[in-house]
Amino acid sequence: MANTEPLVGIIMGSQSDWPTMKAAANILADLGVPYEAKVVSAHRTPDRLVSYAKSAKRRGLKIIIAGAGGAAHLPGMTASMTPLPVLGVPVNSKAMSGLDSLYSIVQMPAGIPVGTLAIGEAGAANAALLAAQILALCDDALAGRIDAYREKQTAAVAESPKEA
Repeated sequence: MANTEPLVGIIMGSQSDWPTMKAAANILADLGVPYEAKVVSAHRTPDRLVSYAKSAKRRGLKIIIAGAGGAAHLPGMTASMTPLPVLGVPVNSKAMSGLDSLYSIVQMPAGIPVGTLAIGEAGAANAALLAAQILALCDDALAGRIDAYREKQTAAVAESPKEA
């Protein structure tokens, strides 16, 4: 029987981050990786953040993907409270087009790592692929699904340009 307990946690600072973070959920679903998605704000729901991060490993999660915009403290604060790998996704912000989010997530002090991806949906999709690749180190079936995903991606690229 296949594992249906979530292995990856997808968290975001607010509901408005879901259109970006849904790219991660879609990739994980396509690859058959069980996940959960939650809204966990570092600023508005700090108790929820503490509970989520501190219980993640005990609940069976292996990796957390954390997306946040603006001040973007969610990935770093999560990483400070769990031994699990945290992948940070900067969400595009109105003020600085996501650069503020990127800088906030990538500039972590030594000892509290956050693997930071690109701004926006591409970053969320790549965070999911990276999470799946990490899990596939111990899961040959998942490794095969990732290989098939990449082969399909390659096959979809035309060899020659076509007239529009």
